Parts: sequence; structure tokens; C-alpha cells
Amino acid sequence: MTGSDPWASTQVRADGPGRFTADLSAVWDLAVVPQGGVVAAVAARAMEATLGNDQHLRSIHGVFASPVPSGVLEIDVEVLRAGRSASQALAVIRPPGADHGFHALAAFGLDRAGPGAPFVELEPPIVPPPEDCPRFRDGPPTEVDWPVHPPFPFWAEVLEGRAALGHAPWDPGPRGPAENATWMRFDRPPLDESGAFDELALLVVADMMPGAVFEVMPYRPDESSWFAPSIDLTVHLRTVPSGDWILTHNVAHWLDDGYASAECRIWDLHGDHGPQLCAWATQVMLFSEQRR
Repeated sequence: MTGSDPWASTQVRADGPGRFTADLSAVWDLAVVPQGGVVAAVAARAMEATLGNDQHLRSIHGVFASPVPSGVLEIDVEVLRAGRSASQALAVIRPPGADHGFHALAAFGLDRAGPGAPFVELEPPIVPPPEDCPRFRDGPPTEVDWPVHPPFPFWAEVLEGRAALGHAPWDPGPRGPAENATWMRFDRPPLDESGAFDELALLVVADMMPGAVFEVMPYRPDESSWFAPSIDLTVHLRTVPSGDWILTHNVAHWLDDGYASAECRIWDLHGDHGPQLCAWATQVMLFSEQRR
């Protein structure tokens, strides 16, 4: 651990009307750039700061027009409409001097009374508890012929992952559907100013969908590997988890022409009122094989 709080680097600073800056820590890097979900979270935070009301993020859709590196970033925000109960805004987050980066459109709103009884059509998968699932940080077993590399700081210092459904890359067993599930827990709980779970952290755990595609694709890092950058990311938020562990359930729907489409369901399975769907997300990924 570095000893610092990675979530603190997602904070934004006002730098003029509709303009913000952030200094995103390199601990968020996966491969060469920060994980896409945290970039979306920084953009959403700037939109929240611009609106300056009590409305919660309800939906965000963004496209990755150009890579967004760690370090100093600029965020431009345009409020499309600021209403009493609902608002919409645009944001672009990019490195200084760049024309493009992550471009996002988001909707915010207060809780409101709706018609009919609340319902959730989706159901969580049946999985073992976190303590019975293998940790990503442990890597492959010593008896497996698999190259060992240190994990990215993101997986070593920010987010602990435990495989709950699916196969490890080194598992030669027969594969099933294009889906996986992962228990996730932040090393340092992402808290807002009131000390509650920061709902924007759900954008981070939502951007984990390539794992579902890997369930049906061969992968060996010393021979060939697949690079799967996000083209877009859409997240609908419903509620925040009640405890540390969050379960993500990813399902891929198709892979063709170098692209893949998947969805992510984010669950709280440790609440007092039974399973709760916290968020739902979808994205298109660009898949390309990189041979060594």
C-alpha cells in the first residue's frame, strides 16, 4: 500500500465557471491509462459540483474519444438544464491541451414517489461467499505453468477482487456461458463528505465487463493476449451497498468484427432486506489480439 487514499485523487477543484481540474493518481492505471470507470467518476463529480444541489446521479453515458492519462486533468462542464427535481449536464475530461478525452452526458435527480410497487426483474447469481473465493492478488497456483507478473497497482492497492463465477485464465476446464461474477471490495472505503459510501464508486466496479468475454476466448499472456479498451460506458444507479463487499455479475451478449457488447449487474447481497440491485451498466468494447 502507498499509504494514501486513491479515492482522494478523484476530487475536483474549481478553476473558473464550468471548468475544473483534477490530479488523478497513477495508482488507478490499468495497463497504460487509468481504469475507465474512475475517469467517468471524476467527470460526474465535476458535474455534481457545477449543479450544486442535492440531486443524485441517476444515469451517465460516455464515450472514450481519446485516452485519458493519470495526472493533471481538465474537466469542462455544460449544464443543459438545472431543474428543481431533475437536471442534465455534459462533461469532457481530458489532459491539458487535448481536444478530446472522455465525453459524458448525465442525468441527476431527487427521489420521488412513483406509481405502482417497486420491483427488480433481475436476480443475482448463486455464488459462494467472498471468504470462499480465490483472490486475484494470490495469482496462479505454483503448480500451474503460467507466467507470473506483479498485479497492477489498481488490483494491489485500490480494489480487491475475488472470483465468484467463471474460470481463471489458467484453468483448462470446459467453459460455459460468456458470464462471470466477482466479489469486489475497496481497500479504503470510498466515502463522501458525510461519511457515507460514495455512489460514484459504483462507476469503477461497473467498468469490468471484458471478463465475461474472456470466458469464451483462449488467453495466454506469453503467447497471445487480448486488449479490450472501452468504447463507451453507460451506468444506471439505483442505490448504494450496505457493506464492504460488492458483487458484479457480467454477461457478454456478442463478439463480432473485433467488438463485443456486455452488461454488468452490481449487487449488494449482505443487506438486511435481501439482495439489492445497486446499479446496471452496459458497454461496447474494442477487442484486438496482440501476439508476442
